[in-house]
Parts: sequence; C-alpha cells; structure tokens
Amino acid sequence: MKNANQTDEVCTTQRAAEILGISVSSVQQLVEAGVIEAWKTKGGHRRIPLAAVLGYKAQPGAAAPVPARAADGQTAILVVEDNPMQRALYQRHIAAWQLPASLTFCENGYQALLEIARRQPDVLLVDIVMEGIDGYEVINTIVGDPQLRPMHIAILSGLDEAALAARGGVPPGVVFFTKPVNYDELRGYLRACCAQHERDR
Repeated sequence: MKNANQTDEVCTTQRAAEILGISVSSVQQLVEAGVIEAWKTKGGHRRIPLAAVLGYKAQPGAAAPVPARAADGQTAILVVEDNPMQRALYQRHIAAWQLPASLTFCENGYQALLEIARRQPDVLLVDIVMEGIDGYEVINTIVGDPQLRPMHIAILSGLDEAALAARGGVPPGVVFFTKPVNYDELRGYLRACCAQHERDR
C-alpha cells in the first residue's frame, strides 16, 4: 500500500496535463520556466510531484500558457513570446492582476498570425526578436490588413533605441515596453485596455 501511495504522489507530464486540463507541451513550458517543480529520471523521463501540480492548480488565476478562449465579453489578450520562462512570468503576473480578460500565448510569429486569423485579440503584446516571422512582421501584417478591426498593440523587447530604429522604429499607435518589463506600467496599460474594451462593447 505504501508503494501505491508513493506512486500516486508523482505524476508523469501526461498525468499533470490531465489534472490541469492543459496540453503536455504547456506543462513542459511551465516546468522549464521553473513554475512547476520537476525532475528527470535516469532514463530522461520527467517526473512531477503531485503536490506541485495541485499547488499550481490552486493558485488564483492559474492558467495554461496556451489556454482556451475565455467567456464572451472579456478582453482577449494575445502574448507572442518565444522564451518559455518569459511566457511563464507574464502568465503569473497578468493572472494575479485579475483583469476581466482571457490570456493566450503563442511561441512565434507564425503561430500568432494563425491565432489572429482564427480569433482576433483585443490586445497584442509581442516580442520583436524571434526566429522566422519576427514581431515587426506580425505587426506590419496586422496594420496592413484592412479586414482586421483596430486592436491595442504593444512591443515588449530588450532592443535599445538604436536597434529599434534600425528595424524601422516603433510603428505609429504602438506602445513600447523595454525589457526587463516594468510590470506596474504593463498592469496600468492592460487595465486601460480592458476599461476601453468594456466601454466600447
């Protein structure tokens, strides 16, 4: 009986995904970012303490890095960031602010354009330097598409002013946040976006 209890106290990545109601890749992102404790066996298999999974699930606003669409009426926020640790930080901070918003993450520009085509967000937070389609291409594609309704767009990047200028500068109407991000400023920005979305509904 003791052995069975010990087995129950450790989860595979698949089991953790089932408990949290998210994808296996999302669990892996949370583990890589250090949000959920885990270790690897000698055979290279990831093992996660059940207590760590349940502890994460119990956190206020806990959500997957790629959650399902939230209920109608909420402000839809899409974050495009290729660094799993940075995605986890955004998720934890934004969830803690308890905004009337849904939160979706994409790992690259290609995923972001597909997501925007499926369900356009109200707010787009995008990194610039990414492999393949970078943040500038995503923004220029959105701005150049007359079929898309206006959305709030903010760049979150570690590039300095000279590097940004070399890439064309900050596009008109786009807000810029330098990394490391000042989360107080980002919270104020997102609260303002949510308030405007509520007024415009």
